[in-house]
Amino acid sequence: MAVPQSSSWEAFDLKGNDNPVSNGDPTTHGTKSPWAVKYRGATVEDLDPPPALSSKPTDPISTALLNAYERDYTHLTVVSEDTRALIGYLNIPRLKQLLKSGSVKDSDPVAAAMQKFRRKGNVYKVITMDTPLEELEEFFNGGVDGNGPQDFAVVTDGSRRFVLGVATRADLEEFVKRRPA
Repeated sequence: MAVPQSSSWEAFDLKGNDNPVSNGDPTTHGTKSPWAVKYRGATVEDLDPPPALSSKPTDPISTALLNAYERDYTHLTVVSEDTRALIGYLNIPRLKQLLKSGSVKDSDPVAAAMQKFRRKGNVYKVITMDTPLEELEEFFNGGVDGNGPQDFAVVTDGSRRFVLGVATRADLEEFVKRRPA
């Protein structure tokens, strides 16, 4: 039996199927990104995302901005006052631009600056603490139900009833830097 010459190798699954398994070399087609080697089974929980901080649509922008600054958050979720359902988010860098341009004032309600989630006709990817980091990275890159590159992911429980935190691409990058090879 001749073995093809190659600088990398592939194994096939133990059931004899032709499903390539990566050898850990990020250049092989079994791996989605150079970072995937460092994930090694890690999930969103391993990112240790900070607890979610939510605002209400009627809160003043100044309060939301202060809360974000105190915790060094780049995104705040916005929840309904009545049902506590997730209805949108505040992108703090975008909010700063809106304030600078005069489009909103710091005394305006959060509703004036928040970005609403479009519920009709959209299927959102559920990101939980058990979501593998490979899947989270794919979501950030626009795959796995992403309609394009995403800056952040709202981390919820499996039934999407409770917002547990927010994970950002920067969180993922920091995890990769900390994780030994």
